[in-house]
Amino acid sequence: MARIVRGGLIQAINPVPATEPLERIKQGMIDKHLGMIGLAAQKGVQVLCLQEIFYGPYFCAEQNPKWYKTSERVPEGPTTKLMCETARKHNMVLVVPVYEEEMTGVYYNTAAVIDADGKYLGKYRKTHIPHCLPGFWEKFYFKPGNLGYPVFQTAVGKIGVYICYDRHFPEGARILGLKGAEIVVIPSATSAGLWEYLWKLEQTAHAVANGYFVGTINRVGKEPPWNFGEFYGSSYFCDPRGNILAQAARDKDELVVTDLDLDLIEQVRVQWQFIRDRRPELYAEIQSLQY
Repeated sequence: MARIVRGGLIQAINPVPATEPLERIKQGMIDKHLGMIGLAAQKGVQVLCLQEIFYGPYFCAEQNPKWYKTSERVPEGPTTKLMCETARKHNMVLVVPVYEEEMTGVYYNTAAVIDADGKYLGKYRKTHIPHCLPGFWEKFYFKPGNLGYPVFQTAVGKIGVYICYDRHFPEGARILGLKGAEIVVIPSATSAGLWEYLWKLEQTAHAVANGYFVGTINRVGKEPPWNFGEFYGSSYFCDPRGNILAQAARDKDELVVTDLDLDLIEQVRVQWQFIRDRRPELYAEIQSLQY
């Protein structure tokens, strides 16, 4: 019997301007997403991922400590608890990217993974933190992740998570594949310009090189008052052959829904024996090449 999983991705514009009180901003985005999650449930979605730090704007456009106040503990915080209830209500696996406070003054860019029965399974913390372009001042807000690259056994299959800038680094994507990930989700906040052409290139390449499905999410539009760039949406799912199965528009809220045939993973790995033909005994040299 075929293993068909219906996947979903949400890209959404903030309904409350970033100049408004923080709690109003946060609640507005949470309420909006609850509605879109309900729509996903109506469409039969079984696993759903939200965009990077879904409950607010991409505040890394500036360096302002006020945004620390939007952080929460994971899983003890109210948003993770709410999403556990939501997952249980809709019998849906949820990947929920939030701003995590580990302790006072220590913060991570994190995604909580919640099973379809509402059980919190664990979290991934963004490993690679950029601080190199105007508008991407992430080291001001986040420590580099320290949990490695976990793969979560969920009701629909094995799920791995990468976050935004991570996608430029093939090493973690490989580890997720070697750990058995069948679907890797990559929530992002990526603006148009220099790196846009990599959006399809890199993430489809991860899918091909490692033999899994990728679902990647991007923000949409401009976020005043910064307007340093325009997020170009274009969230999509691709299969282990690198084929894009479904893709969102560049400029509007959208729920991307498509069916993922997990049996294709075995077919592709048998045809393209990239896993078999690896030579890990010859790769240790990479550890000595420190730059």
